[in-house]
Amino acid sequence: MRNLKRKSILSIILVVFVSTVLAQTTPKISYFKLQDVRLSESPFKHAEDLNMKYLLTLDADKLLAPFFREAGLQPKSASYTNWENSGLDGHIGGHYLSGLAYMYASTGNPEILKRLNYMINELEKCQNANGNGYIGGVPGSKALWEDIANGKIDTGNFNLNGQWVPLYNIHKAFNGLRDAYLLAGNNTAKNMLVQYGDWAINTFAHLTDEQLQYMLRSEHGGLNEVFADISAITGDEKYLNLAQRFSHQYILNPLLNKEDKLTGLHANTQIPKVIGYKRISELDGNTAWNDAAVFFWENVTQKRTVSIGGNSVSEHFHPVDDYSRMLSHIEGPETCNTYNMLHLTKLLYRTSLESRFLDFYERGLYNHILSTQNPNTGGLVYFTPMRPGHYRVYSQPHTSFWCCVGSGIENHSKYGEMIYAHSGNDLYVNLFIPSELNWKEKNIKITQTTKFPEEEQTQITVHPRKTTRFTLKLRFPEWASNQNPEVHLNGKPIPVFVTDGFIGINRKWKKNDKVTLKLPMKVTVEQIPDKSNYYSFLY
Repeated sequence: MRNLKRKSILSIILVVFVSTVLAQTTPKISYFKLQDVRLSESPFKHAEDLNMKYLLTLDADKLLAPFFREAGLQPKSASYTNWENSGLDGHIGGHYLSGLAYMYASTGNPEILKRLNYMINELEKCQNANGNGYIGGVPGSKALWEDIANGKIDTGNFNLNGQWVPLYNIHKAFNGLRDAYLLAGNNTAKNMLVQYGDWAINTFAHLTDEQLQYMLRSEHGGLNEVFADISAITGDEKYLNLAQRFSHQYILNPLLNKEDKLTGLHANTQIPKVIGYKRISELDGNTAWNDAAVFFWENVTQKRTVSIGGNSVSEHFHPVDDYSRMLSHIEGPETCNTYNMLHLTKLLYRTSLESRFLDFYERGLYNHILSTQNPNTGGLVYFTPMRPGHYRVYSQPHTSFWCCVGSGIENHSKYGEMIYAHSGNDLYVNLFIPSELNWKEKNIKITQTTKFPEEEQTQITVHPRKTTRFTLKLRFPEWASNQNPEVHLNGKPIPVFVTDGFIGINRKWKKNDKVTLKLPMKVTVEQIPDKSNYYSFLY
């Protein structure tokens, strides 16, 4: 009897332990599909419209040319120049798939869908011609991957067997296929993605862990994340095993030990790896990898980030106690870095619901990402200099194919992804961006009207099909936390309480109920993190 009691106690302890572990890696909220959110008139909507024009200005056949060439097919057009014909051939093609998929999900524009489907159908011809699942524009692809499969590996930070970051390059095509399927419902893209994943398994199958880790010294984007995503899509653990093998231990191990070894490293090489650690933790429940991702996020956002939400100097992490190069160099925070930090932040918030992640997301989105698009031409920024009085350089659609053009055409296609979230009967309003939400599960439409940050309030109007009870959770930002929250329901003030960064209003909602949240704003100053005599004014 005593043994039975002991076993019961141990079972209870085990259940509690497992539940606690899963709570750290299991999503607590769900984001709405981009199809459920539509932007209203605002700088974000303006940026979305301009980016749509930019996407349609690009020549699909020119972007496809490297893929056709490497598949032994005759391209329909000459390749673009710049980074697209000097070693990183095809990387923008992958980003283009993602940008189109995001834009179609965000707008439903038929021309965007037509362009996306054309890209997928043409890339399928390349995959079929290759005959092994591969899709890529990396120069000399066939010989390169055959050598690597046979263990012939010579790697550096930005090269692999003499080619310019080919793993990073193919990561963009992997992502593009995934996004075309998940965001635009293209089943051909799904089949191509799975075949591509099988190519990766076969290509790297005979490499030892030591050989693979040596190869991962070369920048490889977030291949571990996308392999984990393929596992989630198919339910097949072989892709998750590949994701785990593709996780760079040189970066992971110090993070597991809460050690800062980032100074001097190429920043955007590391951020996607950490995104992968976090994504894998969601699928295998590894809390240590989750905690490593949190430690990295805390280190970068608190010690290596300036007031706009960006980080790095000339693409590299600078010392945490010396920001002097940040203030003198013409190459300030890189757009790709913030693009990836926001992606990591989105994953971390989903499993924690900690409002600090939203505070950073808002800062980076408004002050860095939105500012990296020329509001007249739609051109995109590589570096945003912190150097006083300096200027920014914007891309042109047919001559500029930097990495930040690739991430840029995605950035301005997906502004609706974090505005709202839901969990059960709770609706979260995370960001104050004019928009309309279709909460299909509840037959409720939500309209958010605001000129934030030009005005100190936002208004939420509820349109349920019938009277419905749910909790509306309005974010009360950290920058307003020392102020008393003020909320009006249908023009009348109501008592409110802030819990974990949110104001919750639970009631039976009827048509045209209006909630107005006052957002008291003031001017503050923020010292640069190294505590030198440089300050930003924030409003």
